[in-house]
Amino acid sequence: MIRKLFGVAIAGAAFIAPSVTAHAAPAADWQRVGDGITSGISGIVVDGRDGDAVDTLAVRDNKNPGENRLVAVRYGPDAAPRVRPVQWSGELPVDLEALDAVPGRDHEYVALASSGTAYRIHVEKGAARVLAAFPLPGISSDGNYEGFALTATKEGIVAVWADRGQDDRPAKLSAATWDPATNAFGPHDSAHFSAPYPDEDVRHVSDVKVSAAGDLTVSSASDPGDDGPYDSALYDAGRLSVGDDGHAQLSVSDKPHRLAAFSGHKVEALACLPGSHEGIVGTDDENDGGSVAAADFCRP
Repeated sequence: MIRKLFGVAIAGAAFIAPSVTAHAAPAADWQRVGDGITSGISGIVVDGRDGDAVDTLAVRDNKNPGENRLVAVRYGPDAAPRVRPVQWSGELPVDLEALDAVPGRDHEYVALASSGTAYRIHVEKGAARVLAAFPLPGISSDGNYEGFALTATKEGIVAVWADRGQDDRPAKLSAATWDPATNAFGPHDSAHFSAPYPDEDVRHVSDVKVSAAGDLTVSSASDPGDDGPYDSALYDAGRLSVGDDGHAQLSVSDKPHRLAAFSGHKVEALACLPGSHEGIVGTDDENDGGSVAAADFCRP
């Protein structure tokens, strides 16, 4: 159980019904993965298991040469997380905000920068090699893209991504089929999403994940500055489907169901254990570094 790897379970404290006042996850449930503004986590993916340990990869939104972009993080039931920098070989990205695995391709991932540029990478033996860099369709010069997910369907792989939005400007979720052989996208569909909470300094989508059935889970977060204070929530935001024409379609709720709330942390990263309700949330708490915790928010 991934819950055991983080000490005390947070599910009972952080998993809430929409009508219940948001509760903070207990401090003991968070495990620190780095101190300072260059050590936050902005995207995370489960990379494998070794007994009770879970291996993950996580991106960091660093912008300057010499600053780490990708880390391997291993969690065990009786020790603090082990964090190892992964060497980046190829075009150096600026401000990575999301990460997901390429379905059916071992050791391949797509990392997304806030500009809307996607980096397809192969990660093995402590090194990441850039295979290709390409823009997502329909991106705008004033967008700030923080969420990205890939999911396998019977019609092929579908990508979902999000411009985070800000305060009165809702997030914009988009989806399209994606061909891993060519990195080409099909026609894309878009829909807007607004988080009811947090209600100040809000980024409506800070990450997105898609279940095998097409359920959309998003994180939302407040960000008043590098010293916080931060608050975050997870939502059932709607559904992804693929029409008879093979085009991706989004159905986004205007009254989203809140799955969890977290006080004192800026959640920017979501990952799920395959076939499980158990997942991992990662934070970019700016000057306070990065942390991870377990939560039962996934829908296999």
